[in-house]
Amino acid sequence: MPVAVSYPGVYIEEIPSGVHTITGVATSIAAFVDFFASGPMNTATQIFSPADFERQFSGLDTRSEASYAIQQFFLNGGTQAYVVRVASGTAGKGATAAAIGLEDKNGGSTVLIATAASPGAVGNNISLDVDYNTTDPATLFNLTVTQVSASSGRIVAIETFRNLAIDPSQSNDVAAVVNGGSQLVTLAESAGSTGKRPAATGSVSKAITSVSGLGLSAGDTVDVSLGANKIGTTAGLAAPVPASLGELAAALQGLIRGLKTGPTAALPNATVSVAGSAATEAYLVVKAGTSNPADVLALTDAGGGLATKLGFATAGDNVQQYALGGTAANAQALPGAKQLKGDDGTWDAGSDASGMALGLIGDPLAKSGMYALLDVDLFNILCIPATMNLPDLEAAQVSADAVSLCTQRRAMYLLDVPQHDATRDTVPAIMTWLDVHSGLRSRDAALYFPRADITDPLNGFRLRKVAPSGTVAGLWARTDGSRGVWKAPAGTEASLAGVQKLEYKLTDPENGVLNPLAINCLRTFPIYGPVCWGARTLFGADQMADDYKYIPIRRLALYIEESLYRGTQWAVFEPNDTPLWSQLRLNVGAFMQTLFRQGAFQGSTPTDAYFVRCDDKTNPQASINLGIVNIIVGFAPLKPAEFVVIQIQQMAGQIAT
Repeated sequence: MPVAVSYPGVYIEEIPSGVHTITGVATSIAAFVDFFASGPMNTATQIFSPADFERQFSGLDTRSEASYAIQQFFLNGGTQAYVVRVASGTAGKGATAAAIGLEDKNGGSTVLIATAASPGAVGNNISLDVDYNTTDPATLFNLTVTQVSASSGRIVAIETFRNLAIDPSQSNDVAAVVNGGSQLVTLAESAGSTGKRPAATGSVSKAITSVSGLGLSAGDTVDVSLGANKIGTTAGLAAPVPASLGELAAALQGLIRGLKTGPTAALPNATVSVAGSAATEAYLVVKAGTSNPADVLALTDAGGGLATKLGFATAGDNVQQYALGGTAANAQALPGAKQLKGDDGTWDAGSDASGMALGLIGDPLAKSGMYALLDVDLFNILCIPATMNLPDLEAAQVSADAVSLCTQRRAMYLLDVPQHDATRDTVPAIMTWLDVHSGLRSRDAALYFPRADITDPLNGFRLRKVAPSGTVAGLWARTDGSRGVWKAPAGTEASLAGVQKLEYKLTDPENGVLNPLAINCLRTFPIYGPVCWGARTLFGADQMADDYKYIPIRRLALYIEESLYRGTQWAVFEPNDTPLWSQLRLNVGAFMQTLFRQGAFQGSTPTDAYFVRCDDKTNPQASINLGIVNIIVGFAPLKPAEFVVIQIQQMAGQIAT
């Protein structure tokens, strides 16, 4: 629209050029669906490195084929992936989350229920600390959430939330704060708990405003018990008696640690800390320092001793930490149960094959299982290595759904053949299996043979047989980055990193039998080692004569389709006439020209390599009346030199004239 003019002078008006640059999408974002020890359930989570996978899904697990496939994916050149954690679909065999209730006092009412954010046994390694060292020690509390490694006992994650209350009307409401910020637990507040707070962890003294007013005397002792077991009586308080709360805490800690059972200290790691505000009132908090979070350290005396003077004799002794999934004790309990232990559920093809298949497939309406990927903006390669362990029927059903999903999302599925039969890693067996399950053939799927052996750090670095999909997905990503999606991910440069050996050593004649059937071979050659030696889709069998016989051609087509689909959204609702057609030809043509210059197409000139048509011939009035714009894009694909034929002729001694 012309700029409005009102005074004599020069006016500047910016006119849109009509150029809408089409950016190519990523081509090698992998997706893995399987059982994992931890992580969000039925949710696609993006990761960018093995460290991300370790942190969110607990890394390698012998029950999870995909955990090894993900390791191989990144080792072979992968850079980003989505991970979907699933569990058995059989009722009663799925994963359960660890939980514990927090009471306001020993034998009191439950005010909070803490549940692990991730179902599974990993939740049993999460514990909570509650203390009153806040800006208002009389009403507020702090919450610390800690997760330790089940194998090493080291702290792997810790979260701290301060100055909390149980009051949904306040901004510091504990459920709102923790549920909005924690990756380890979720909290639910019990009915009628507003204004209350969970009992502090550890044994807590009475409020102390002045040490001098406690009446401490040299020689004061205290009886120490761990749970129901009395450990002994401490030595007497040394003179001069402590003058400050800090000195008193240090002295009491020394007395408790000095208790001995035989030649060694009974509680060498016991702690006594100061909580609250020294300006108003403060508390002493005593913990046993043992490896069991549920241990309760009780301080008593016969009367008039140190425990009475500090208020421990009448205080509510509590566990060191609230342990999710652990045995409840003192001020931790669940309504109707003393604990709710986290469990991984069943994930075993031998006893629950149908449950595994149901978990992997999921529900498209609930977006669970593989259908959790419906919420992902873009993925290109789908791997479900767990099919390797399933019986044929269950594996075929999972694979059929995976092929359908990939066709819907313009992605490729790397099919892992079931291996319950020990003879499956042979040429006749793989041919027979594919012939029986020929319904899985698709231009959006590929199959590689045989399996690979990699070292397993969870089993003394012995060799473990793994499905090839993760390794091949990483190879595809590496080839895309170095050569482009139009380059076949095969050949002597397509080395398989991390692969120690292949389960079957193919010969040239055997390769010659499998290749025409669209079974891509993994071979071992001197010097080069294990390499990928095939690049056909499952529609690439010679008898099928499909346009998308080769993986690079199919993946290039999917890349162009997805890029143009996203890059032409601006045209929706634009006036359907010559100016729009011209802009579409310009923008799509510029994208195709870029690919031509990168060497993605056959032909020495753009005219030989591709065409873009969008005019009155492709858009007759009938289409315009229906609101349809037709764009026809064609390209001449580069087909891989699958067979190199060298002709040699012996000269008969002719003499040049």
